Amino acid sequence: MTKPSAPKRFLPTSPFKAPVAPPPKQFAVGDQVTHDVHGLGRVVGIEVGVAAVVDFGSTQERILSPYAKMSKL
Repeated sequence: MTKPSAPKRFLPTSPFKAPVAPPPKQFAVGDQVTHDVHGLGRVVGIEVGVAAVVDFGSTQERILSPYAKMSKL
């Protein structure tokens, strides 16, 4: 097996620009979302900067930020 490559750190003396981090995902109450594990759902609550509460039909799950496995539809 091979290890995934780690992101390279930026050196201040580099002639190249520093990498720009993508903005954090933002969700609002009522947004329809899809999650890699739980499937389709709807956001029913937001804890600003911490988590989103999502209703997936049979269960409600608290998905923690940065929402790596969740995307807005």
